[in-house]
Amino acid sequence: MSSAGPARHLIARRVAAVTVSLVLAGGAAACGPKDGADKAGSGDKPGTAGGAPQKGGTLTVLNSEPQSDFDPARLYTSGGGNVPSLVFRTLTTRNREDGAAGTKVVPDLATDTGKPNADATEWTYTLKDGLKYEDGSPITSADIKYGIERSFAAELSGGAPYLRDWLVGGESYEGPYKDGGKGLDSILVPDPKTIVFKLRKPEGEFPFVATQTQFAPVPKAKDTGVKYEEHPVSSGPYKVVKNDNDGEHLTLERNEHWDEKTDEERKAYPDKIDVRSGLDAAVINQRLTTSSGPDAAAVTTDTNLGPAELAQIGDNKELAGRVGTGHFGYINYLAFNPKVAPFDNPKVRQAISHAINRTSVINAAGGSALAEPATTFLPEREAFGFAPYDHFPAGKTGDPAKAKQLLAEAGFPDGLTVTLTHSTAQNRQTSPEVATAVQQALAAAGITVKLEGLENNAFNEKRWDAKNTPGFFLSRWGADWPSGGPFLAPIFDGRQIVTNGSNYNHAQLNDPAVNTEIDEIAKLTDLAAAGKRWGALDKKIGEQALDVPLFHPVYKRLVGKDIKNVVISDWTGVLDISQVSVK
Repeated sequence: MSSAGPARHLIARRVAAVTVSLVLAGGAAACGPKDGADKAGSGDKPGTAGGAPQKGGTLTVLNSEPQSDFDPARLYTSGGGNVPSLVFRTLTTRNREDGAAGTKVVPDLATDTGKPNADATEWTYTLKDGLKYEDGSPITSADIKYGIERSFAAELSGGAPYLRDWLVGGESYEGPYKDGGKGLDSILVPDPKTIVFKLRKPEGEFPFVATQTQFAPVPKAKDTGVKYEEHPVSSGPYKVVKNDNDGEHLTLERNEHWDEKTDEERKAYPDKIDVRSGLDAAVINQRLTTSSGPDAAAVTTDTNLGPAELAQIGDNKELAGRVGTGHFGYINYLAFNPKVAPFDNPKVRQAISHAINRTSVINAAGGSALAEPATTFLPEREAFGFAPYDHFPAGKTGDPAKAKQLLAEAGFPDGLTVTLTHSTAQNRQTSPEVATAVQQALAAAGITVKLEGLENNAFNEKRWDAKNTPGFFLSRWGADWPSGGPFLAPIFDGRQIVTNGSNYNHAQLNDPAVNTEIDEIAKLTDLAAAGKRWGALDKKIGEQALDVPLFHPVYKRLVGKDIKNVVISDWTGVLDISQVSVK
């Protein structure tokens, strides 16, 4: 996912039974605050003082990662993304509200979130009246169909892969540049305002997928292929007037044909948005701290405050008042490959689960302000279907005595030696600091841990390598939308096991009962009912000790002193740029 949240989602994931997850541009949806305490939406969030937000001015965005591949077909976003959502409207979108309210999917170009048939294998959408592109021409259902079809073209790859798996005929479709004008038969446009999708299997969460930028309309006559990203035709409140160095410097100005009466979600307060990327994280935070000149009206959509910076802010009330806190669907965990000894022994896995010291792990991740302990795979948020459990209690600092007992029962009364694979990147998630904390905790239980640190790209390749998955490694996973499906299906659905390529089912679990339950939940269009079943499934899978949940990251972002109307939802975990105003 591009810039939808705190960390860019860098892995294109294989889709099967229900959904695939991405490592979002995500944030953290953590075991955290209850009932809104200390979360976005509380009374102390930034940008709440000084009267109502006003239109006008220039908003500056300071980012580390360039907004590259600015083509709706190639973007991998959650809820339509952050900067992309200013230019590309989609059939549905995320609800632009604080906290849990922001996990809901709502209509965007469509009049509702979609009408399913009886078994959720067909979804029908009707477009709103008065929708126009930046040139004043009308947006039609055929444009949305074409926008989706071009996302299948090999030269425009990179976007979310769901539709290739879900649409009838999608698995073999090669896009409009090769189909001779035929198009996908499973996308029907009976009239300019109606679009119908025919799916290979029930998908109750289709409205969530319809938030992604592949559902943005693209007028066929204006399609310039791989060059379209240089000036995509806007359907949102802003249009691209400059795109330098593949998204390193983006300038957006108002789309005068956007009608706020058709768009209840985007506020579009600033007249101009100046996005500058490729900046060092420390530089970004220093500029936001100082807030001089244009930086007073600046935000970041991808750069967090670290522990040292939070310590510097300390008791500075003015700076502390400009820090927003966000949570997103993300889990950091220890992964086991049960095909590798001694992790094929459940009692060894249980022993490690009991031995872990989450307090030291949290400290290694930056402290309690930046990480919250986890004992479940699903985040502690209702939208994800969270059901509490702690099958292998370790307390705050581990239970080495219980771990030693289990090791003895497993045939290792004198302990054992294992290797833990991790990244050398200083990300405080899969990094040496976290690996060392795990090493020290397990030593107290008689487990000697040898650390194998790999450069980040090599680490990612190895941990997902179907033929060479380590027996024991640090890992993380984020959700494309707030539901249990994007967490559990890619990691634990046996039909998603890949034997030659990138395999995300690290445990190679292929339990018919789990697979069947995933399919049954996928049929549900009642998302509350689905959530309860995702939680129950998480609890059931957790009994097998196939991983050790460690923590959910928390995102702390600074804004410039003249920024108003900060909204941070539990969908993205970060400031929603479509809501911001400048003084």
